[in-house]
Amino acid sequence: METGKSPNTPKSAAASKTRTESPKSFEKSKPRGSVDVFAAQCAKCHKWRTLDSLEEYEELRSRFTEDPFQCDKKPNVSCDDPADIEYDNTKTWVIDKPNIPKTPPGFKRELILRRDFSKMDAHYITPTGKKVRSRSEVAAFVKENPQYKDVNIDDFNFTVPKVMEETIPGTGNMKKKIKKPDNSGENID
Repeated sequence: METGKSPNTPKSAAASKTRTESPKSFEKSKPRGSVDVFAAQCAKCHKWRTLDSLEEYEELRSRFTEDPFQCDKKPNVSCDDPADIEYDNTKTWVIDKPNIPKTPPGFKRELILRRDFSKMDAHYITPTGKKVRSRSEVAAFVKENPQYKDVNIDDFNFTVPKVMEETIPGTGNMKKKIKKPDNSGENID
């Protein structure tokens, strides 16, 4: 959790469940422990709302401080409606930092939860399919591929979300509803 935030501070969040045994079709399409549900917390009512896509999530997260999420930003949704998803330990949640830049066009940012649930790892997949794990690797890729010379290296952020320990499987109280986090969140499936 970020320090200095009050418990009522809304969060941008990505949520997903952590799969311990994934079906083969899932393993082919998504890495084990990757984020598969994205959510944001309403600044007014503090209910969690699922978002339709990674792109929508990145847009919201990139300007979260200047334009906090509210329920009425989703079509036909208001603060009077029930939450789309509950912050509990039926999923492993990870809390993202606000205002991380959107992933540059043609690139893909991936977050993978380690098997021991200790933390996530961040990397980008380039338009050529190469995996880069640091800004220096991004700079080397751009140098080797001049067609991407206009890509802003500052748009690559390797900051990883914080794994919310109380939502990790096997921590004892898996079915119990837990206290809501104080900052942006993701959930791993």
